[in-house]
Amino acid sequence: MTSAVTTSKTTPNPSSDTGSTAVEPLVETALVTAQGKTTIAATVVEKIAGMATREISGVYKLGGGTARAFGAIRERIPGAAPSMSQGVEVEVGERQAAVDLDITVEYGVQIGELTKAIRRNVIGAIERMTTLEVTEVNIVVHDVHVPSDDDEDDQSDSRVE
Repeated sequence: MTSAVTTSKTTPNPSSDTGSTAVEPLVETALVTAQGKTTIAATVVEKIAGMATREISGVYKLGGGTARAFGAIRERIPGAAPSMSQGVEVEVGERQAAVDLDITVEYGVQIGELTKAIRRNVIGAIERMTTLEVTEVNIVVHDVHVPSDDDEDDQSDSRVE
């Protein structure tokens, strides 16, 4: 991990009548340096978290019922790419990020072990790619996917056409 380097920055002190300046410490990190500041958009962190979650075996889909319904509609549009951030919400600060995930799991998967693996992978990916500290990864399991669900979906799809 990158170590923080402290430098000083001189700024006017508005509370002083003499016009003197105060020294305000600048803590350098990988994202904040004397040469400038890097801001990482929430959508970037959402995509990273979504991809890291999908890498874990046992995750069937991301998103709750409504998000999955809109995702299914979007997937039927020719040329439309699936959303990498579906089912993912993040809060991003200057040095930290918090992640909320909504998932559907495969039937038979031990959910406690699955969520540990998801947290480990999401935290590792975000911290490695952005240098942001991940303070929490909250996971809501909305559903369990069973193979017979696919058979019912295939039958309903054939009725639609």
